[in-house]
Amino acid sequence: MSDQDQRPRPQYGEYATPEEQRARIAALGGGTAPHPDVVDTAIPAASPAPAPPAGAPPRLPSPRPTTTAARPTRTADRVVTIALLAYGLITLLGAIPQLIDFVGFAETWMEMAGIDATLADPAAGRAWGIAAAIFYSLGWLATAALSWWSLSHRRLSWWIPLVGAIVTFVIVSLLLAAPLLSDPGVMQGFSAPR
Repeated sequence: MSDQDQRPRPQYGEYATPEEQRARIAALGGGTAPHPDVVDTAIPAASPAPAPPAGAPPRLPSPRPTTTAARPTRTADRVVTIALLAYGLITLLGAIPQLIDFVGFAETWMEMAGIDATLADPAAGRAWGIAAAIFYSLGWLATAALSWWSLSHRRLSWWIPLVGAIVTFVIVSLLLAAPLLSDPGVMQGFSAPR
């Protein structure tokens, strides 16, 4: 047996000679393939660069063309995201003292709602106010961290502070409403005729 008989049968033409490949291409209707030794005169050969004139400084290679980033920089998105986070931080810093002073917050809220009532147990509401202030702070921190991560990965980020503010506001509102709506004095004020 020869070496050719021991080789596995070719499936993709890997053992075909150049003549066999040209014959197969011609049989499939692809025309004839040029012989590898034949030089195509239709394509001009690359000519070497001309030499610089005598006495000229050596020519430095031209810089490689720069490529643009795959994603745009989104400057407007970055500015809007940072502005929303800054506004949220200012709002947070103004709200924390009010939330910690839950009695003052509850009196202001009842006055604005037109409810003539007083809290039956003001000390119970203080814990809820502190919990709301802590959650508000954690909500802003989580929103800022997620926004920073998104900005660093060049993703669209302006919506993250908006969604974070809405989710945080809803949960903080529920934390503040729980002691107000469970207080008997406030519930009497709701049911009193106006």
